[in-house]
Amino acid sequence: MKLNKKIEELIAPIIKAMGYEFWGIELHQGGKYTLLRVYIDMSLGSVNIDDCSRVSNQIGALFDVENPISGGYNLEVSSPGLDRPLFLVEHYERYIGSLICVRLQQPKNGQRKFTGKIHAVFDDRLELAVDNEVDNEIVTFELVNINKANLVG
Repeated sequence: MKLNKKIEELIAPIIKAMGYEFWGIELHQGGKYTLLRVYIDMSLGSVNIDDCSRVSNQIGALFDVENPISGGYNLEVSSPGLDRPLFLVEHYERYIGSLICVRLQQPKNGQRKFTGKIHAVFDDRLELAVDNEVDNEIVTFELVNINKANLVG
């Protein structure tokens, strides 16, 4: 099982039980420490520093027991913010019509970065309306090829 998935399965139920929405994680491994960035959200109101601190303390206590990351790690808990990252099909569906920036793992048509409005979302792909100075071209991406996607605020 991939480490990302293992961590998500450990922390998502705790975050939900605390009354927050688990938005997603970013895991950056390299050097001496691993950086784990956890995004939480709320259906009503906004996430503040105290919310992040409470969730961080719970995850830290869980990791002391479960030890999912070998070696040292830094844990950051944050709100997704205005330029929120999109991780799940549900995230893309929630923001249909919104402007996003997509970075691909493998280039499409010779490029890795695209900016456009979400046109449609399917189980395994995303259609993006990209402004190419003449008209809006619909470009389709396999979701597994998306390295990172963020709303453009």
